[in-house]
Amino acid sequence: MTDLKTTLQHYLQSAREALLWKLDGLGEYDLRRPLTPTGTNLLGLVKHSAATDVEYFGTVFDRPFPDPPAWFALIESVPNIEMWAAADETSASITDLYRRVWDHSNATIDALDLDATGTVPWWPADRSTVTLGQILVHMTAETNRHAGHADIVRETIDGAAGLNARNTNLPPADQYDWTAHHAQVDQAARTAAGI
Repeated sequence: MTDLKTTLQHYLQSAREALLWKLDGLGEYDLRRPLTPTGTNLLGLVKHSAATDVEYFGTVFDRPFPDPPAWFALIESVPNIEMWAAADETSASITDLYRRVWDHSNATIDALDLDATGTVPWWPADRSTVTLGQILVHMTAETNRHAGHADIVRETIDGAAGLNARNTNLPPADQYDWTAHHAQVDQAARTAAGI
């Protein structure tokens, strides 16, 4: 039987890998270009997720991340600095950073028990004391949220969709008429709205 910590870590890692998979095969422009009014972009989602992982598995448990990039120190003073990639930041440096962060975070997870406590200084005082188990659940939800954003952004770019490289979780394109499905959903929306 698999223990709870291993199960939680598995789901977190699956979400991390799904997020990175959404970058596969794209050029620099498509990795970086904003596709929502708030600037959501694929590389920014990865950069943000790296920063969040560092904060929750590093700062919260007093396990500082070694050799952070300079922009880490600016997160509090420069709004959204972790949500996009500057022109001089390579996509490889950001994806490599995210993988290094995984290693650091996984070392924290491996070293601590689920009931080990930490402090989230940016949360209200009445709930700032947390356990590793709580943070594993929080970060799995957070990472899956951003992987979902990446799903939509990637589909907007080139139509690629699915859960991960091994399991798209969608019917194969040659076995499903997505155009007809889209039309059916649109018609139902129009009917419901009286349009």
